Amino acid sequence: MFAPASGAAVFDREQGERQLALEYLAEAWNCAEDDGVQSASLAHASLFAALATFVKMHGDEATADLIALLPDRIRSGEYNLDRILQ
Repeated sequence: MFAPASGAAVFDREQGERQLALEYLAEAWNCAEDDGVQSASLAHASLFAALATFVKMHGDEATADLIALLPDRIRSGEYNLDRILQ
């Protein structure tokens, strides 16, 4: 009924790649937990790796701007895996 927005194919491809990346990370996370690594340690290491990558790719200021948006997103439940979407 509606024509896809311009660039929708790029979004779909990026979304698919992000989903694949998340699956790889979940597998690595599960293997690490099986080896006895605590979830909190994995979370800290993951955040460090992600932030270091963003700083390398986009710089300190852009990364800080991105992180400044997180409190509201966290409080709104965007990262709550137990929330129920209606």
